[in-house]
Order: sequence, then C-alpha cells, then structure tokens
Amino acid sequence: MVTVGVIGGGQLARMMIPPAVNLGLDIRILAEQEGMSAALAATAVGDYRDLDTVLAFAETVDVITFDHEHVPAPILRELQARGIPVHPGPDALHFAQDKIAMREKLSEIGVPVPEWAAVTNADELSAFLADNGGAAVLKTPRGGYDGKGVRVVRSADEAADWFATLDEDGRGGALLVEELVDFRRELAQLVARRPSGQIVAWPVVETVQKDGVCSEVFAPAPRSAGRVAEMAEQIALTIAETLGVTGVLAVELFETTDDRILVNELAMRPHNSGHWTQDGCTTSQFEQHLRAVLDLPLGATGCHDDHTVMANILGGPTEGTLADRYAAALEAHPTVKVHNYGKEPRPGRKVGHVNVSGSDLDEVAYQARAAAAFFQD
Repeated sequence: MVTVGVIGGGQLARMMIPPAVNLGLDIRILAEQEGMSAALAATAVGDYRDLDTVLAFAETVDVITFDHEHVPAPILRELQARGIPVHPGPDALHFAQDKIAMREKLSEIGVPVPEWAAVTNADELSAFLADNGGAAVLKTPRGGYDGKGVRVVRSADEAADWFATLDEDGRGGALLVEELVDFRRELAQLVARRPSGQIVAWPVVETVQKDGVCSEVFAPAPRSAGRVAEMAEQIALTIAETLGVTGVLAVELFETTDDRILVNELAMRPHNSGHWTQDGCTTSQFEQHLRAVLDLPLGATGCHDDHTVMANILGGPTEGTLADRYAAALEAHPTVKVHNYGKEPRPGRKVGHVNVSGSDLDEVAYQARAAAAFFQD
C-alpha cells in the first residue's frame, strides 16, 4: 500500500483522509499537537521546524506533502537529498513562503501583479505612499494568513512597530508594500499539476471576505465567462508550469475596476476557495492533490450543477458543538452538505463549511448562508 505523509494537522489534512481511503492509500499525518483537526490519521505529533522530527516521520511514508507552507526549506532539501519525494518541492514552495520572492518572480515572468516594493525603513515606505495615492497595503513577507500580517497604511508611522522588529517574527529584514487595489471582486483560480507535467484547471470562482477571512465562494464565478475566465486560467497555468508546482495551486486574484486581473496571493496546497469541489465537482481538490503528488492521472474537473456555493462556518456556537445543531440544520436544509473540522468554537475561527449546489444561484446562495447560520451564534 502506498503511504502519503502530510505535514500539518489542520482541516486541509483532515479533508484529505476520505479520498485517501477511497483510493486505498495509507495516509499519515504529522500534527503540531494532540487533538488537531486531522487527529483521525495523525500518527505523529511534533515540531515541523525540527529536522529530526520531520526525518523520523518522512522515513515512514512514500511521499511528503503539506497542510500548510511553513516547513523550512533546508528541512525539505534534506528530505530530497535522502531520496524522499516532496510535493510541492522547496524550489516551488519558496514562492508561497516568501511574498517578496513571489512578487519578484511573478514580475520577472510577466504575470500581472499590483505595484509593489520591498521596504526596509520609514523613508522608503513614505516614498511608495507618495507615488501611489497616499495609501497602500503593507504585508509581512512570511507567516501571514487569513488577514494576519496585513494592514492598510496611510503613513509610515503606522508601520513603526513592524520596522522596529524587522528581523524578528519571520519578517526577514524587509516588508512588502503594494498599491491599494481598487477591485470589483476577488477571484480564485485553482489548478493541479503532477510531476510528469499533466495539468488541469477548475472553473474560476468568486470569493467573499469577511474581516480578512474567506466567508463565501461562488462556483463558477458569476459573470466570468470569456475573457475573465480565460485570463485567470492562463495566469494560474503559467505560474504552475514556470514554478514547477506539483499538487494543487490556488491563485488568489483581484478583478479591478479598470478591468485588470492581478495576482494577490499563492497557496501550494488545497485551499479554502476550492472546498466547493468536494460536492460540486467530479474530482475534489483533495483527491486531485493526492493524485498529483503520487503522479497519478488527474481527474476531470467538471461541475455537477450550474452553481455551487460554499459558506464557511466562522466561530461556531457559543455553547455546545456543531453536531448539536445537526438535527435542526439538516431538517431545514436537506440539500446541504456539512463539513465539520472537529475544532473548538472560537470567535472568527473556521470550524467548518457547508456546500450547496443547484440551478438557481440566488436559491443556492440563500440555502448555503441559512444553513451556515444554524451553526453560528
């Protein structure tokens, strides 16, 4: 039996378990601590930043992949040196780990991105603000997610605390500053690529953010036929092939008010914007990721229905568990598919999501939102 090892014990690893079982794979997970979302298949608990811990885990599996992008590159290179397949590899993963490196590379290969600069002090930030309308988005190059490590600034004084600790907390000696993009909506394009080169794409989707966290996904993205869909797909295919990504690649995009399509972020793993594929698509992103990292033929990416809407369950109930709400939610919304991450409820935390598919977008969106609301106080 082929054994896939996943580093990281979050909900993405948890959602790889069912397709692994269906494919007859043995899946093992290195979790950061006991009781994480993927505890069902967690065969080891330890620090993914510790070489000996990761090596000991890797020696029990046939291929290594990830629930997140945070494993240090030197550890991954040591795995490769010992003949352990790593997907995506450290050369590609570098551009998902470091936002400045990502912006440099995408600019080099001609992929459209916002105006940006690497800044190391207040004077450089002030100069960028002066050249870009007096407002900008400031990001820490490493470690940020779900709105963390991101702030809108209109004065260099607003970044004084970050400049004071540039060499701490993974900031790497510089901050990334970008134009404050005037966008109509946010999109996401997922593709998957296997080591031998086959690559497939899902339909582009529209994402809706709430307090920096993805709240809803509409698949396919409304009003995305033609130029927008073609541009989004071509951008993602170019990135995957040029960077040598293996597995699922998610490209977060802005559709601007002046009709540009710009790359915002990259993720080289299954992604929140692809959770709809579990119930709305022939091959889910989680099955596809497993196929890709094992260099198996990739599955079809067609949709089961005209529309699928994913709604995240954020925070969860203030008392009890998600399961306590099942009876009422499923009776009221029999077409909904609930995905529970096994997490303790906490304000703003992603604790699950629901998927609903159908032919009428307004009705599908209503059902998804109403079902998710059953689990949120």
